[in-house]
Amino acid sequence: MGRQEQAAFSTYRAEISHRIPLDAQEEHRLAERWRAGDHQAGRKLVEACLPFVLGIAFEYRRWGIPLEDIVQEGNIGLLKAASRFDPDRGCRLATYAAYWIRAEIREYVVRDYRIVRLGSSKNERRALRIYRRTRERDPKVLAQLSGLSEARVEQLMPLLVARDASLNHAPADGLAPVDRLAAPVPTPEEATSVAEEKRRLQLALDRAISELGPRERTIAERRWLSDNPQTLEQLGGDFGVSKERVRQLEERAKKLMRTRVEELTREPPLAQSA
Repeated sequence: MGRQEQAAFSTYRAEISHRIPLDAQEEHRLAERWRAGDHQAGRKLVEACLPFVLGIAFEYRRWGIPLEDIVQEGNIGLLKAASRFDPDRGCRLATYAAYWIRAEIREYVVRDYRIVRLGSSKNERRALRIYRRTRERDPKVLAQLSGLSEARVEQLMPLLVARDASLNHAPADGLAPVDRLAAPVPTPEEATSVAEEKRRLQLALDRAISELGPRERTIAERRWLSDNPQTLEQLGGDFGVSKERVRQLEERAKKLMRTRVEELTREPPLAQSA
């Protein structure tokens, strides 16, 4: 977390720590108004429970996930609970919301525990929570506790035990892994080599076309090099022959050019002839 994020979260914690809890009567009154469509009452109802969310979020702080993200997910759970809360059932909002808050946080921490997802089934999430709590590495025991098959636990175990490593995290006396990776762009030598090869190929292609017969050269220029290529039928009309004859001439031109380009690109003097 950067300094700005830390400062913002510290300010948030300081603000909600001074909120006065609602008594049962005031909470009931606000909840009734909220159900009737009073959004301001709903806001006061939710804000009064924000310190409760923070307390639950602290239970998950050892998962290695930023606390402010966990709090945010818990607040989402609180909002869901508030939208379903019925004050006439004789239950306080905090008590009712605890399930929803924990459900959202658990879903989030399991989903973001690894960049490589562990899975989305209920039993797989339970296996992760059990492992985090007990550090149990026996697949048979973990399978019994989680409800997964032993084979599935064995598949998940490497992901449970090992954490993702940041490519940007550098040890105190070395380079970050990302700095050791090959650059995604070619080196100057590679770029020069590619440019030279393209130049040689273009020279060979231009020379091969120039060496074709008149009709084959016309076909190559109008069929392959034009922004608006002509059809075989159009060329046949211009030449006074059938489109099948044009197709034969085109295939002959391709064969001649392929052979000539291969010969020219193997000639060392070509690079000096531009």
